[in-house]
Amino acid sequence: MNLHCIPKISSVSFTPKTSHPFINEVTNPKFHSLPKRVNSVELSTEFLSTDSSGPTKQCFCGRRHFIETAIIGTTFFPIQPSKATNSHSDYTALVKKFHPPRPDWYEEFYASVMNSATKSYEAEVAMYKSQIFSDLKGKALKILEVGIGTGPNLSYYASNSDVEVVGIDPNPKMEKYARSSAASAGLPLTNFEFIQAVGEAIPLSDASVDAVIGTLVLCSVRDVDMTLKEVRRVLRPGGQYVFVEHVAAKDGTFLKFMQRVLDPLQQTIADGCHLSRETGNNISRAGFSSVELNMAFLSNATFINPHAYGIAYK
Repeated sequence: MNLHCIPKISSVSFTPKTSHPFINEVTNPKFHSLPKRVNSVELSTEFLSTDSSGPTKQCFCGRRHFIETAIIGTTFFPIQPSKATNSHSDYTALVKKFHPPRPDWYEEFYASVMNSATKSYEAEVAMYKSQIFSDLKGKALKILEVGIGTGPNLSYYASNSDVEVVGIDPNPKMEKYARSSAASAGLPLTNFEFIQAVGEAIPLSDASVDAVIGTLVLCSVRDVDMTLKEVRRVLRPGGQYVFVEHVAAKDGTFLKFMQRVLDPLQQTIADGCHLSRETGNNISRAGFSSVELNMAFLSNATFINPHAYGIAYK
């Protein structure tokens, strides 16, 4: 959950082939590389078509490490940068553009706080999460969580051993906590992947997941509308975007006044979290076929209220 804010400190599986005659990593300029992490091991690159003249095609390079990993049973989603990048360094630069690097000690500290200081909040929001996550069981087998953070949502949707989850987060220190949460939820770690990435440039192919999850994410992304556009892009037709976001209070209220006063401080100490965003409106106008949006106030969230929660359908 970063892209986070509560503390107010506050794959597609595929069978490897022996050769791919249509791939030539030397001579074909349409194929670019993006390293991918699986179980904390950085693999060789996968080559992907970014030809803008037609539908994007996923083209997996048959490099040795990539094949070996596939053979031992690790599942993959189609990995593809949403922006035109020529290398892993290009994508890293893109991540830094939307989420400037924090000091290593800060990212470690923030991940630790998120892992330990949100228990009362999670206990209160549990009934709302249970409501919106319940429909995913048995229906969504390929799931992306944007801003997965320490993985508090995994217990709601990842108990099925057939589920495959990719969690993205700009803070790499979240990974160890997210992996622990995945194991506690009963998700085989071979079915879980953590990628350091941002919501504005999700490194997955078009229509590659059954569901996208985001809780307390849009408060701290650099560009809300771009992130929602990316969510729609990676969702398959009929897929669901499940969300919980805190939004600005009503104009003229004392709460809204305090949110405006505290907003600059909140952004500084809570990793970019904004208190005054009209996130519900962004979701409603993002182009989903339908949006079920509900509102709730949480006593443990103080100025981080109200909450908009629900499901948007593609």
